[in-house]
Amino acid sequence: MAVQSVRRTPENEAPYLPLWKLKLRLPGIHYRWEWADYVQGLVMCAVCLSIIPVLQDTLGMPFEVALAIVILNGFLYLWHSLFGDPVVPGWVTPAIPLLIAYCLTYPMGPERMHALIAFELMLGIWCLFLGVTGLARTVIGLIPRAVKSGVILGAGIAAIQLIFKEGGKFYTMPITISVCALVALFMMYNPLFRGWSTKNAAVKLAANLGILPAIVAAIVIAPLVGEAPFEIQWGFSHPAFTTLWTDWVPWGTLGWPSLSMYLKSIPLVLAAYIVIFGDAVQAQGIIRDADAKRPDEHVDYNPDRAHLIVGARNTFMSFMGPDVSMCGPIWAAMTVVTYERWKTGRESMDSIFGGVAAFRWGTFTGYWLLPIVSMTRPILPAALSLTMIIQGFVSVYIGAREAKSLKDLGIGGMVAGILISKGAAWAFGAGLVVCFIIYALDFFRGDTTAAPIWAEDLQRALDAEADELAGEKSVA
Repeated sequence: MAVQSVRRTPENEAPYLPLWKLKLRLPGIHYRWEWADYVQGLVMCAVCLSIIPVLQDTLGMPFEVALAIVILNGFLYLWHSLFGDPVVPGWVTPAIPLLIAYCLTYPMGPERMHALIAFELMLGIWCLFLGVTGLARTVIGLIPRAVKSGVILGAGIAAIQLIFKEGGKFYTMPITISVCALVALFMMYNPLFRGWSTKNAAVKLAANLGILPAIVAAIVIAPLVGEAPFEIQWGFSHPAFTTLWTDWVPWGTLGWPSLSMYLKSIPLVLAAYIVIFGDAVQAQGIIRDADAKRPDEHVDYNPDRAHLIVGARNTFMSFMGPDVSMCGPIWAAMTVVTYERWKTGRESMDSIFGGVAAFRWGTFTGYWLLPIVSMTRPILPAALSLTMIIQGFVSVYIGAREAKSLKDLGIGGMVAGILISKGAAWAFGAGLVVCFIIYALDFFRGDTTAAPIWAEDLQRALDAEADELAGEKSVA
């Protein structure tokens, strides 16, 4: 791989080959390879592997077949940097509990697989349509804020419920999950720890790794408390692609879903898409915040391009390896970590594409290495639990902040409850009817009389931040 800096385009952008809305970039040609991000990806593949227990429990898949699906999804992660999307892609995490609940309404076997295939194909086609037409913002604007709030709230509560319900993953490793969840929450959200991270480089590195330190802690704690063995094997992993493509895909012995399956999936597709759109907006915010630190590289984030890639990935997986985790536009935590290093200058990371590409090549390599797979396999239930607990925490406060007023929040709570208990179709229907009853002609605008529900909290946060900055300046 080339190590020298790559010359920019006249617009200060990493060079590329234009492909309509896409921009083709190859490592070593259009950007410099970044070994630090590659090594980090090798370790972080443990998070991606944590979806394997879900595939086993929900669909009855053997471990090796589920591993093959993870590897296929990992290959598709590489498409983002390849086609010009400057992010670390990931799952549609908040929607995973909703999709699991939807799949569980069908009996285990071909019918449940058909439900998953139909949903993921419809989601892929929907995202492709919005990417081609550029209508994403228009479509999402037609959904009332109260309903969007309810969907995100419901997804967060469902994530917690998935772990703590009777027979959930928590009860397989209660000590490990409890300790590691508290460690993760402390490192990610405690203001004391955040203060330490601004003063100590090692603490800052740990803070930027998201839930990885907690997963490493699980590998250590679980054997100590007798909840899982410590195992390490050498060689390469053995994904069962042949079995996957014989028994678990629609063009194999499984067959294609009926038309009714596709129609029934539409409400859940809309619910999952609300999450995807929110992730795309979040990606824009991360890039916008980082831009000022690197005027030497213009980063072009195009939501249409992101929709095209996400749509192509979900469509591909629907008939090559149906996946409960789905294919989302961003892994927010690792995208932030990568941009933090990019912000420090060209010596640290020549181009953001080198960072995001090398990271995902690292995770893709890790799936094939048996020492990593064997070492993390016993604690995968804990890794999944950590992911869902953190996701639930984040989704609930994001869903609450999506509400503009207390009325919106009330409607959102109702939508969340119906979503969890009755599914997406009931939740959307009830939410739209209640919004019309309460807001009438202001159906799309929502509550126009109340001040923003979080206005006072936001102002206090801004005042506190200003006081903190003033204090730092006076000390300096």
